Amino acid sequence: MTDNEQPAGRHQRPAGVDTATVAAVGKLSEALETTERARGHLYSFHQLTGGADLALGEAVDMLRDAGHGELADRLATELVGRNVLPGRWTFQIVEEYDEGYYARFRELEREIRDALVDGRTHLYEAEMKEDRRTHGRPGHEATPDR
Repeated sequence: MTDNEQPAGRHQRPAGVDTATVAAVGKLSEALETTERARGHLYSFHQLTGGADLALGEAVDMLRDAGHGELADRLATELVGRNVLPGRWTFQIVEEYDEGYYARFRELEREIRDALVDGRTHLYEAEMKEDRRTHGRPGHEATPDR
């Protein structure tokens, strides 16, 4: 058996940890990964909204240049720089999310992983890989050649 036929130590279940615990921690990690994706969408929302506000400012200038000053003024005073939620621009929403819910989620996920599986990540997936790969076949190695 070659060196890369066994999973890396960090992807092996610690002694005494049962399958139900590995599955539960795996589900917790899946939830965190989904939260990471949601966070990415929140940043997309932030950047897209900011870009829209800048484009809106250009539209105001163009309307003004085209002789539509009243409409340009209405857009400028009602929408340009407007809060997207009461008292908040999108950067403030991102900050509140990052410093509140997201930070606490990451803390708790790490605390639980540390307590239950010695802090190891992706144990559920590593065990799935071991179950699904064809041992000894090229392209099915447990780890990269090093």
